Amino acid sequence: MRSRFFRALLLAAALYCSGKLASFAQAAAQTGAFPRANIRAIGPVLITVNDMDRSIDFYSRVLTFEKLSDTELAGEDVEHLFGVFGTRVRLVRMKLGDETIELVQFLAPRGRSIPVDSRSNDVWFQHIAIIVSDMDRAYALLRQNKVEHASSGPQRLPDWNKNAGGIKAFYFKDLDEHPVEVLYFPEDKGDAKWHRKSDRLFLGIDHTAIVVTDTDASLQFYRDLLGFRVAGESENYGTEQEHLNNVFGARLRITALRAPAGPGIELLEYLSPRDGRPIPLDEHANDLVHRQTELETDNADEAVALVRDAKARFVSSSLVLFHDSSIGFTRGFVIRDPDGHALSIVQH
Repeated sequence: MRSRFFRALLLAAALYCSGKLASFAQAAAQTGAFPRANIRAIGPVLITVNDMDRSIDFYSRVLTFEKLSDTELAGEDVEHLFGVFGTRVRLVRMKLGDETIELVQFLAPRGRSIPVDSRSNDVWFQHIAIIVSDMDRAYALLRQNKVEHASSGPQRLPDWNKNAGGIKAFYFKDLDEHPVEVLYFPEDKGDAKWHRKSDRLFLGIDHTAIVVTDTDASLQFYRDLLGFRVAGESENYGTEQEHLNNVFGARLRITALRAPAGPGIELLEYLSPRDGRPIPLDEHANDLVHRQTELETDNADEAVALVRDAKARFVSSSLVLFHDSSIGFTRGFVIRDPDGHALSIVQH
C-alpha cells in the first residue's frame, strides 16, 4: 500500500515538474529577458542529517572538515524559512579549505530517510564534489573507513573527452546515504587553486551537482534569472561514466555554472536512461533526502520580487527576517528550481 502511495506521489511530482518547466519557459517568452538577481556567491550546501554528532565525527575525522559553529534554533522565523511547522534544529557549519557546508538535524519534527533504492539518475540526487590531491590515497582511506560505495570504484575519464579526459572520480555515501564525490584534476583541468602545493589530502569543494530533467529550462532559471555564467559543458558516456554513476547506459549532458564567488553548480541531465524519478511533491526540509544550496545576494527584497514574478515555487512563506546572526544571515527565503531542488537566497 505504501509503495503504491509513493509511486502515486512520484507520478504527481513528474506531472507537476513538467508543468513548472513549461510555465517558467512561458513566463520568459512573455516578458523577454528577466532582470537578473544579483547573486554574489554560491554556498554553503545545507545537508539534512539524522544524528548530528555522528555526522560531525564522519565529516571531521574521515574527510577532515573543521567545525566552525554549532547552534540550536527554533521559533516562527525558523518555521517560516524551512516551511516546517514546529521546527527545532541543530545547525553546524563545517569548513574544508575555503568552502563550507551546513549540517542540519531536525530535533523536531523528524523527517523520513532517503529511499533505499535511490539511484544517481533520480532527480533528488545531489552531491558535493570534494577535490583530492591523490585519488589512490583518498580511495584507500575511504575503504579503511568502510564507506558505502556508490560507484564501483574510482574511474579515470577517457582522453577522447577533451573537457573531462584524465579526471578521476569516485562516488560514495555518507552515513545518511547522501552521495559524495571525490574528484582529482590533472594539471590541465580544474581551477588553479586545486594545483597549489599542499600536504592535505582533501582540499575543498569544487561544486555541487544536481540532476535536472531539461538543461535548457534549467539554464533559463540559473543563467537567465539568477545570473550564473556557464563555465563549461561536456557530454559524458562510456563504461567509465556508467561505473562512476552506477547507471547502465548512462549518457549525461553536463553544464558547469559559476557565480562570482564560491563553488559551482553542475547540472546533470541524463540523456539516457531517462527513467530517473522526480523529487516527491511532499519532500520537506526535515527529510534526509533534502539538500539546500545557499545563494548570497546584496538585495534579498529585490531577489524575492524577481523570483516571484518568474513563478518560482516557494518553500518559505516569503522573505524571512532574522534579528540576530545565529543563523548566519539577516534575511532570506527558500525556493525550488524547476526540478524541485531547494535554494536559499540570503542577504548577510
